[in-house]
Amino acid sequence: MREIIEALEPKLVWKNFYLISQIPRCSKHEEQLRDFLIQFAKEHGCTYKVDDVGNLVIKKPASPGMEDRPGCVIQGHMDMVCEKNKDTQHDFSKDPIKLKVEDGWVTAEGTTLGADNGIAIAMAMAIIEDENVQHPPMEFLFTVDEETGLTGASSLKSDFVEGKYLLNIDSEEETTLFIGCAGGQNTILRKKIEWLEPHTDHTTVLLKVGGLRGGHSGLNIHQGLGNAIKLLGRLLYHLDGLFHYHISAINGGSAHNAIPREAEAVLDVPEDQLDALKAFAQNYEKIFKDELKFVDKDVTVKIEEHARAEKVFSTPFKDQLVRLLYVMPHGVMAMSHAIEGLVETSTNMAIITTKGDEVEMLTSQRSSIASSITDISDRVKALGELAGFEVKQTDGYPAWQPNPDSKLLQICKSIYAEKFGKEPEVTAIHAGLECGIIGEKYEGMDMISFGPDILGAHSPDEKIRIESVQHVWEYLLEVLKKIN
Repeated sequence: MREIIEALEPKLVWKNFYLISQIPRCSKHEEQLRDFLIQFAKEHGCTYKVDDVGNLVIKKPASPGMEDRPGCVIQGHMDMVCEKNKDTQHDFSKDPIKLKVEDGWVTAEGTTLGADNGIAIAMAMAIIEDENVQHPPMEFLFTVDEETGLTGASSLKSDFVEGKYLLNIDSEEETTLFIGCAGGQNTILRKKIEWLEPHTDHTTVLLKVGGLRGGHSGLNIHQGLGNAIKLLGRLLYHLDGLFHYHISAINGGSAHNAIPREAEAVLDVPEDQLDALKAFAQNYEKIFKDELKFVDKDVTVKIEEHARAEKVFSTPFKDQLVRLLYVMPHGVMAMSHAIEGLVETSTNMAIITTKGDEVEMLTSQRSSIASSITDISDRVKALGELAGFEVKQTDGYPAWQPNPDSKLLQICKSIYAEKFGKEPEVTAIHAGLECGIIGEKYEGMDMISFGPDILGAHSPDEKIRIESVQHVWEYLLEVLKKIN
């Protein structure tokens, strides 16, 4: 497969993308990729520095004749979301991503691809090693831990980079230039479990919701994709109408910025009600398939055997948990009045886990309006408190306020129209780009975000369009040549 990938155009970019895909780089574990990039910088005569949290900047002098131009920063993050299908055997701590080419796209076998944000790093590496690229003084800023809280960008010091323009290659629509993004925060709910001994005439089974597409909790939240945790909560709520049951464990989701694809609950049920439970699951699978037929038609609801539960949640604890799950908001809360078609505010029911003697839920809120982040987060908090949960809200990250008068935007729009014969769409994105944080730390820095077409980010369906990579690469080179 390496030969196939490296034969794609632009060859330098795809060669580097393949090399990156062989290096483990889950969030908070970027050290192997950082070491690789440092060695790469040394081999190409570039200087570099690393800060206290592991962010890396590589510097390359300007091309001859462009030394007096303002410095430019190309920015991306080193980490990737590490998600895999349940039946995929893959250890993200050591196994390379297995790439494949399908119908004009590059994707992976049963795992996330890491195009988010490996394509930015691959393009940066190509500029570093290609002496024919014309460019101003360059800095290549690679941050850590973007996917789990933007902590790398949040830790940047004011003197780490010097460039006046910043090109963030972390967007996923070729025809769009992004000049703003949502801010956000997480709301975490925890409660100590009240345990009981299981009934002697009960048996233990696993109730599973799966087969969903998942996706980015900002970019895909408006599509109405199925949320496995919410569907499971609905099942558990309506199961109460059939017979008395208990829960021994409940788990689902894996990342704050991913719509959950799978969720499951270990149930303690009357042995003589197994047939009724299976019929219930089959009925709701049909209901879910009908409701989601245009967006998540492969949804499944399964009942599987499970080892006997040694203890179960008490009935009051179970009832509070199930009712909270059922009413917990998820999805679009408000659309923007400023930019047509832009989601303004949303919330994602992201993760639920049984940890020892505690159940924990992690939810993620986003908005382009700071007060709306607070409002939806407080609504989630209030619901949790009504159910007796302890609630913690994280510090979050700021929105990137659009600047339609940006000089960089005018340059980029002009080059786009000249190259592609049409005007680009200029908008904001309902996701947490690092530009919001970087803009706060480097006052006056002019920023824009763009990138090739990527679908299914944060899920094993992630794929990147080959022709789009070529287009964005050529566009990037034109921007570097003409930026002034």
